[in-house]
Amino acid sequence: MALPRYLAMTPAELSSDGPIPRHFAWMACHFSPWSEGLINIPDQLPAEAMLILNDRMPCQGHCPDLVARQLTDAVEKLGCESVLLDFQRPPEPESAAMVRTLTDVLPCPTAVFESYAAESNCSVFLPPCPLHLPLKAHLAPWKGREIWLEAALCQEDIVVTSGGVSYIPRFPPEHLHGGFPEQTLFCRYRTTVSDSQVCFTLYDTPESLEEKLEQAETLGVARTIGLYQELGKLNEAR
Repeated sequence: MALPRYLAMTPAELSSDGPIPRHFAWMACHFSPWSEGLINIPDQLPAEAMLILNDRMPCQGHCPDLVARQLTDAVEKLGCESVLLDFQRPPEPESAAMVRTLTDVLPCPTAVFESYAAESNCSVFLPPCPLHLPLKAHLAPWKGREIWLEAALCQEDIVVTSGGVSYIPRFPPEHLHGGFPEQTLFCRYRTTVSDSQVCFTLYDTPESLEEKLEQAETLGVARTIGLYQELGKLNEAR
């Protein structure tokens, strides 16, 4: 079975005339700023969609039981295939309690961001693999857990000076082209040399990212999630 690649779309993107990806993710439900529950729960979705709840609005003063009921009702009403708890703020007691409640009761496959993975036995959602790190090493700490991997076009500078080595992610990436292939890391690179340092710029291209995702499948990654606005054309070309 091919690796399912979910593309997250905003409400505006979903309402446009563009094609709906085969594996669709709703981006996203939010914690309400004025109540104990959620906002931005959709009225309808494509069949077997992934529902994303993120913490753009912090989880503060929200009721886990209410949120669990709202998400469960949405999953059942909309026929959602899965839920992603994309909580990327540092864990706090309230948000950790929310994760424990939701992963205990949601009636479908569910994943949590890696910083909350110790709170449950559900799937682990990992950020994109740092470009200087082999994908196998990125996945290794979570051996035995189902892994959902974020897919994105990334860029990173490795700066070497007399004082040591620095790894500097670049966001947003410049979407560079050309350069030289790095077959082990499944990316490309350029080198800049000055009197005081050497800088290796590592970056993804659509082609190298495709190779990386093919490797992810061989390493047992269960699914990937990326942004429709960034990866839509890449998925259409498959």
